[in-house]
Amino acid sequence: MPNELRVVAVLLVLTVAATAAFAQSKPAGYPAKPVKIIVPFPAGGATDILTRVVGQKLSERIGQQMPVDNKPGAGANIGAEAAAKSPPDGYTILMGSIASHSIAVSYYKHLNYDLRRDLASIVMTGAITNVLVVHPALPVRTVKDLIALAKAHPGQLNYASSGTGGLIHLTGALFGQMAKIDIVHVPYKGTALFLPDLLNGQIAMSLDTLPPHLPFIKIGKLRALAVTTAKRSPVLPDLPTIAEAALPGFESVAIYALMAPTGTPKEVIAYLNRETNAALQAPDVREKLSAQGIEP
Repeated sequence: MPNELRVVAVLLVLTVAATAAFAQSKPAGYPAKPVKIIVPFPAGGATDILTRVVGQKLSERIGQQMPVDNKPGAGANIGAEAAAKSPPDGYTILMGSIASHSIAVSYYKHLNYDLRRDLASIVMTGAITNVLVVHPALPVRTVKDLIALAKAHPGQLNYASSGTGGLIHLTGALFGQMAKIDIVHVPYKGTALFLPDLLNGQIAMSLDTLPPHLPFIKIGKLRALAVTTAKRSPVLPDLPTIAEAALPGFESVAIYALMAPTGTPKEVIAYLNRETNAALQAPDVREKLSAQGIEP
């Protein structure tokens, strides 16, 4: 090997070694106090459940508390804006719904933050199955039954979402469009706020994330008709997908990630990335999330 190539090879080895060492190092003095996680939805929803399970394990790993700060509203934009405008010191991070924040860029004419400019990615945390649920009093057992009922009564069936412009809203809109039915959107600030109305029958249906609805599905207070993902859920393996039940090509999945204000030190982001990935691999975390229909 020529001397020049030997030098390049050695430099490459040293660069890779230095990068690996940097990634494995803990930032000096960090974390020296609790790290707040902003959740842009109310307590009790899927984002909140995911955050609390991961946050608890991550707290154990980094040796600091990780309090959850629920800031719902405006299709997750209130919480996202609060995170984007926080000091970039690693002590405020966001559990963001990638779909909601990505949708917001094109759905809203004016946002008080810029997703690409103001927030830096830390790590993907999970994918959550959405489920089509109806109140048991609704005389339907399948997706085709529901579509037929909606066609017979246009504009009379309503569906709830966790906010205008969010993934759940547009999943319902997609369902209505593909099924060629007229259903009415009723926005709330989060799942926990519309769940009582769904349970008492004021709301007919929702195409929402699975975790908060799962306990009520199991005891019969809600009826699940299908999941919105491309594949069936391991938690409800007998439940078909909407695509196989009635609407080929239908798919909607909620994906989540931790983000930090732009300008947060790279070594802090690398540290949180590594520790969160380790937390997600912990058997007890995977078990808790999988039982809720969340894929770590």
